[in-house]
This record gives sequence, C-alpha cells and structure tokens, in this order.
Amino acid sequence: MEEQYHDELRQHEAAAESSVPLLEKRAGGVLYVEGCPGCAIDRRKAENPDIPYSSFLYVWVITLSTALPISSLFPYLYFMIRDLHVAKRTEDIGFYAGFVGASFMFGRFLTATIWGIAADRIGRKPVILFSVFSVVVFNTLFGLSVTYWMAIATRFLMGALNGLLGPIKAYSIEVCRPEHEALALSLVSTSWAIGLIIGPALGGYLALPAEKYPNIFSPDSLFGRFPYFLPCLCTSVFAAVVLTGCLWMPETLHKHKASENGKQSVDALEAHLIDPQEKVEESDSVDTKKSLFKNWPLMSSIIVYCIFSYHDMAYTEVFSLWAESDKKYGGLGLSSQDVGQTLGITGGSLLVYQMFIYPRINKVLGPIKCCQIAAALCIPILFTYPYMTYLSGAALSIILTIASVLKNNISATIITSIFILQNNAVSQDQRGAANGLAMTAMSLFKAVAPAGAGIVFSWAQKRQHTFILPGDHMVFFLLNMIELLGLVLTFKPFLAVPEQYDRN
Repeated sequence: MEEQYHDELRQHEAAAESSVPLLEKRAGGVLYVEGCPGCAIDRRKAENPDIPYSSFLYVWVITLSTALPISSLFPYLYFMIRDLHVAKRTEDIGFYAGFVGASFMFGRFLTATIWGIAADRIGRKPVILFSVFSVVVFNTLFGLSVTYWMAIATRFLMGALNGLLGPIKAYSIEVCRPEHEALALSLVSTSWAIGLIIGPALGGYLALPAEKYPNIFSPDSLFGRFPYFLPCLCTSVFAAVVLTGCLWMPETLHKHKASENGKQSVDALEAHLIDPQEKVEESDSVDTKKSLFKNWPLMSSIIVYCIFSYHDMAYTEVFSLWAESDKKYGGLGLSSQDVGQTLGITGGSLLVYQMFIYPRINKVLGPIKCCQIAAALCIPILFTYPYMTYLSGAALSIILTIASVLKNNISATIITSIFILQNNAVSQDQRGAANGLAMTAMSLFKAVAPAGAGIVFSWAQKRQHTFILPGDHMVFFLLNMIELLGLVLTFKPFLAVPEQYDRN
C-alpha cells in the first residue's frame, strides 16, 4: 500500500510539473516556483548559509528612517507649541504638546493591523515603500506647520500611513536562515532604539537655526521663517535616500497563484491517502492557524510585549524629566547637553551589544530565558536611580551612564526576544498580520504611557517629604511594579511558546 501511495504521488507530481511548467524541483522533492520572489529567497538561503549583509543593511536603514522622525521633535516641541500661540498660558504648553506627541502613536494604533494584512496580501516591499514615502511627505510638512492643527494632522497621518515596523520585522527573518534570526531581529530593535536616541539630538541641534547659528542662517531665510523645518528636512532627506535604495530590495512573500492547480492536485492525493485521524488533526491545525486570536503563543507574547513597551515608554518619558529637574525636587539637576551625552553613549553601546553580544547570548539561553533574566536584572537597577541624587560631578555622570547603558540594553534584550517568539508563533502567510496586530496593541500602550508617566511624575514631585516612598522613589517603584508584572507573565502557564522553544 505504501509503495502504491508513493507511485501515485510521483505520478501526480509529474503531471503537476508538466501542466504547470513554472515548477522546478530541488533536492528533497520540494518545489520552487520560477518567478516567485519568496522561492528565490528560499533558494538563496539554501545555497548560501552566510549572513545576508545586503538584506540586513536594508532592514537597518529602513527602520532608522522611521525611528528618527518619531522622537526628533521632543527637544523643540515645547518651543514649537509656544510659537504657534495655541496655549493661552505658559503652564498650558505641556498640555497641548502632549497631544502632538501622542498623535503619531494614535494614528499607528488605528492602522497597524491593516498594514500587516496588506503586507501578507500584496507583499512586504510595497508596504515598506509606501511607509517610507509617507515619512518623507508628512515629516516635511510637519516642519512647515503654521498652525497647531496642521502639526497634529501631519503627525497623525505620518503614523496612520506608516505601516512599516510590522512588515520589516517579518522581512528581517524571511531573508535569513533560522540561525541568524536573533541577529536579524536585534537589528530592528537596535536601529529603532538608536533612532530614538539620535533623533532628539538632531532636533536639539538643528531647531531654531537662525537663533543658534546666525552667521549661517538669516532670520529672513526659509529656516528663519520656519524655525523647526531644518531637523525635519534632514530626516526627510535621509528617508528619501532610503526610499530610492529600497526600489532594488527583494520581495520575500511567496506568490504561487500560477502553480496553484498543480499543487492542489498533489495535495488532494496526499489528503486522500493519509490516515483519516491524521486528516482531522491536520485540519484542526490549519483552522487554528487561520485565526490569530486563537493562537495563544502569539497572543500571550503580544500581551507581554505591550507590558514591557509601556514600561519602556514611561521610563523614556521620566528619564529626561528626572535628570533635568532640580535636586530639591529629587532630580539630578543636569543640563540637556549632559543628558544628551549620556544617551549618545547609550546608543553606541546598543549598537555593539545587539550586533555582537545578544545573538551569542540568545544562542546559549534562548529567547525566553533571555527575556526572564533581563527583566529580573532591570528591577535592582531601577531601584538605585533615586539614590543618584546624592551624587555629583564626575561620579554622578559615570554612575548615571553605566545605569543607562545597562537599563537600555536590558530593554533591548527583552523586546528582541519577544520579537523572536512572535515571529515564530505564526507561519509566513500570517506574519505580517501578526506583527501588525502587535504594533496596534503596542501603539495604544505607548500612546497612553507618556501621559500616565507625566501625571505620576508631577504628582510625585509634590510629595517630597512623605514617609513612604517620597518623591521620585514612588516613580521608580511604580516602574518596577510594571517590570515585575511583565516578568511574571513570561512564565508558564501564561506565556505559551512555540514548540521549538518549549524546552525553555
């Protein structure tokens, strides 16, 4: 019976190949489809086990081009709102600035899942190209904003029309072999983190150029009349260069419509000859795959991802406020230049760590252990932050820089590990939608986190002399509670993991 099955299967394969000449068999009996971009990538991966440096370069610069505009506005947003004359009192500037800062994440929250589904239907490349194009257009328009509502609208549209982060994560692991997936996803998180650090530096140095560099920029020039256009223009030019380069990037999505009939004939024979019980189990597996919401390994990892993303965004909001606030309020009394120097060193450490250290750690421990150990280490580090106010001078700079480097690399370890779990919890045809769903949930949490952190920080500064958790002790205690919640959720039975990581 088994010999008859194999004979009939070979006959149907031969018939399929003869009726659909686009099929080409490789070693092992697996069929490639000529003209299918996904098959071309699979063929290249099978023939070349090395790291695909050119494809990884695309991942790096594309992610960076999106990350830069997100955070570059924060150093000058206060002054931009002031100059738009929307706030009647100085105390109201922060209120209006918060809506501009949150509009990008709110726009992405509304459309991220749609863009993920589109990436699974039409391909990764078209979504990526359109997303980078939207950055070029709406980031430029934001720098030319002359009213408050124009600033809100351009930031919202840049978020809503930018569906890049989900598809680029799917793309990054589809261009490489499984042993390089940790490096691929670490490139995404590293480029994103460095963009969020370099962006504010660009905004701080390039905003208000006529005031800062009067010998170069006249008050009557374009950059004098639009004082916040220069940093937006620089990031948009970089995005335009990336967009041009992306025209030559390869697609990774499989497109087999031309060979569907032939493939179905072979699949139909296999379905007819296999054991009925196996057919039922296979049918159940397919049904489960079809619904992302029934895929608990995916959904549990998304929930954990949202908790840690909320923590990271709240920490980012609090860090600058705490470091620059006066010591009598529990802060460090540092200048924006001191904070920028600390963040610059942190960004450099992220690049080295994610490129050379994290992939080796992940190879030994696996993504789950990496995530759990990193979350556990983060708690004692944050516990030390309020006590830094007793330091000064070089000792403060050194300790703060070390703490910032450790904290941000730990956060990158957690997020990259969760990326790996998410992308291995689904098949390729659902990977874009899965990442889009994760981006939707994460964007909502990141839109809420800055407002929540700002409210708590303001409240904590008014309780400097309370007996229990005075001042900023309360802020970092609450951050640790969020981190502890995320750590607890990384264990079974809550976090269901893909089979290949079940041993962890």
